[in-house]
Amino acid sequence: MEKKTQNYKDLVVWQKGIALAKAVYQLTSKFPAEEKFGLVSQMRRAAVSIPSNIAEGQARHTTGEFIQFISHAEGSTAELETQLILSIELAFAKTENAKAEFALLDEIRRMLNGLRRKLSGAK
Repeated sequence: MEKKTQNYKDLVVWQKGIALAKAVYQLTSKFPAEEKFGLVSQMRRAAVSIPSNIAEGQARHTTGEFIQFISHAEGSTAELETQLILSIELAFAKTENAKAEFALLDEIRRMLNGLRRKLSGAK
């Protein structure tokens, strides 16, 4: 028997989103001070947006709205990936220091895609 999700905190994709946001905060804490209101702020906002949109969508209690918020979270994964790439290109981070973040982003993206497909089929 499949366990019914009672809360967004039960969703593994939300839990991984929280882990990613924490990792991005740690990574960006080493960026130059002058980037505090630039790339650091944007990356942290995009990272926080992923689990936040999952939570908000699940709390809306309608499948259509949940799917819309999953789409927003997917957009934030693409935004954060772009910003991670840029931070490496600008030498604020090294590729090997961002491997965990890239791996989590990929996993979250796949999980969001699967969740969206499952919810779309449930209509």
